[in-house]
Amino acid sequence: MSAPKFAIGNWKMNGLRADQREIDALIAAHPDPGCGVVICPPATLIADLARQSVDSKLSIGGQDCHADAIGAHTGDTSAEMLADVGAAYVILGHSERRTNHRETDAEIAAKVTAAWRADLVAVLCVGETEAERDAGATLSVLSQQIAGSLPAGANPARTIIAYEPVWAIGTGRVAETAQIAEAHKALRDDLTKSLGAAAASAIPILYGGSVKPANAAEIFAVPNVDGALVGGASLKAADFGAIIAALEGA
Repeated sequence: MSAPKFAIGNWKMNGLRADQREIDALIAAHPDPGCGVVICPPATLIADLARQSVDSKLSIGGQDCHADAIGAHTGDTSAEMLADVGAAYVILGHSERRTNHRETDAEIAAKVTAAWRADLVAVLCVGETEAERDAGATLSVLSQQIAGSLPAGANPARTIIAYEPVWAIGTGRVAETAQIAEAHKALRDDLTKSLGAAAASAIPILYGGSVKPANAAEIFAVPNVDGALVGGASLKAADFGAIIAALEGA
């Protein structure tokens, strides 16, 4: 069983209500996409975008969640709250969360468990820094992050992995196809060891790191690449739509 393909847009801390027109344009251009399409806007837009896309093939996700369902956690959002306003996915362990908020593998694993508790699909991000790659530690870092961040009970229905080399995020740099292939194969092998071949082959492994219309087709041709986690290029319907089209044709 092969993994389904996904194009997931991470708007990060970008987007106001005026930008909802990009969602209308995206839906109009891709009413029946040949892959899963997800937009993860800032929390302020999740409810509006979920209502806007309710009769479409577009899904909406969050960019993070708290491990607890309720509690005294000022400024945080639980997985149940995301689901309550229409989210179906949530990005967890993004390098910006790991770096800027010092999130550990154990904390991320707790959030993945919370996502599953709320019936959200967890999009778990892993990836090495430039220093780790230069030290030849990429594959060991990925293995450690998968082992520490992905709880027992992962299955294809509720799990997506996103490989994002930290040095390629928002920098314009893209990993070479051989580097992407090596990392994705290693991740698939790690999943196979822990989950078995059938489940591992059905879990999508996405590439994230300066994916653009100009390089999407080349990236999607790499073995074990099942789509992309897209940052800046997901903010405009024309750019993200071109990436979706490249994935449909892969």
